Amino acid sequence: MKNTALADVDRLERAVLPISTAYAPDQVLDWHEHRRAQFLYAGSGVMTADTADGSWTVPAERALLIPPATEHRVRMLGVTTRSLYIEPAAVPWWPATCTVVDVPPLLRELLGAAAEFGPAYDLHGREGHIASLLLYEIASLAPLPLHIGLPVSPDLASLCRGYLAAPDVTVTNGMWAARTAMSERAFTRRFRTETGRSPANWRAHARLLAALPLLHSASVTDVAGRLGYGSPAAFTAAFTRAFGAPPSRFHHAQAGTPSPSPTPPGQSSHL
Repeated sequence: MKNTALADVDRLERAVLPISTAYAPDQVLDWHEHRRAQFLYAGSGVMTADTADGSWTVPAERALLIPPATEHRVRMLGVTTRSLYIEPAAVPWWPATCTVVDVPPLLRELLGAAAEFGPAYDLHGREGHIASLLLYEIASLAPLPLHIGLPVSPDLASLCRGYLAAPDVTVTNGMWAARTAMSERAFTRRFRTETGRSPANWRAHARLLAALPLLHSASVTDVAGRLGYGSPAAFTAAFTRAFGAPPSRFHHAQAGTPSPSPTPPGQSSHL
């Protein structure tokens, strides 16, 4: 199914509904939710997704697993998606929070095949077996660290959302503390309690996540400069520590060259 509205097929008796959609450049899907779980795969471009709990960045050849009934907003940067909308009862193992995963070659081919399904595909023939295999393959995927959490408090969350929209290396803890009418020490303590990170560490990770959409159209050197790094080497070192792969690998993926799967630091757990 291509460019099909989920509402038109949601009630079909199919555990897996594959829908492929092409989006306009920089298109934003405003806050919404689905009854089904969603496997949102970016065949090209970059997606950024927000929920009340955090922000996820999804480069090409990766996917976002969205739990059922989770309100979310997605920005599409040159994206064609291959989504699977899945009955919750069929995936009791689905993560409870949004999760970014790598999509290996076999799964990409299966998603391509599923995009050609009709709405009432044959559950007992080839298409039904592909749908079952898709769920088997997804269950074995390991999460990638392409996420940043948000504070619970509305005032702190507002600061963070503003920073994600426009990362600025000149922002300091003192500036944020002043905006919340708190001492710097009290602000830092409260921020760490709500996010598990210091404000400076949070901003550093947010800037690295912001690099992923920029790498879609800019060189590593340009991105390093725009994000305030002293040199491309310093940016590359920080990026690699955070994501387990150099920024050049993600830059090549946006350009359409398949990239090897990154290995997140210390990552061994599966979904």
